[in-house]
Amino acid sequence: MLFLRALLSFLLLPGIIAVIIPPLIAAHDPTRGTTVTAGAALLGIGFALLLWCVRDFYAAGKGTLAPWDPPKNLVTVGLYRYTRNPMYVAVLAVVGGWALYYQSLYLTAYVMLLAIGFHIRVVVAEEKWCADTFGDAWDQYAAQVSRWLPLKKGRA
Repeated sequence: MLFLRALLSFLLLPGIIAVIIPPLIAAHDPTRGTTVTAGAALLGIGFALLLWCVRDFYAAGKGTLAPWDPPKNLVTVGLYRYTRNPMYVAVLAVVGGWALYYQSLYLTAYVMLLAIGFHIRVVVAEEKWCADTFGDAWDQYAAQVSRWLPLKKGRA
């Protein structure tokens, strides 16, 4: 049952935001250029990182990426050892890959809007939820791992 919930949340959330919407935006972008293969490489890397994060939420967190079915355990394994929000970074890499692939100004703007929206969501809601749910474990984790960039904080 958890697997089906994880699959559904993956298809609904990043699936729509990072897989369905970008080609639709590009199709209606009059500034769009010719395709660039490097964009496909970034898209593939971002997608692989996204799948890794979803797997960690499922295996270590015993939950999904969906806000209505969050992990039961604090996820600090895999990419979460380097940044507290690798799933959002992966989604931005996927959409950034689309923007580069299509050379689309509209998609570049979409990436920037997503980044701002993700930051606001994390700062306003998710970090408070994590602090309330995981207490000291979250406080220690947040002191050691940066929010966005994969840089160690706290103890060296």
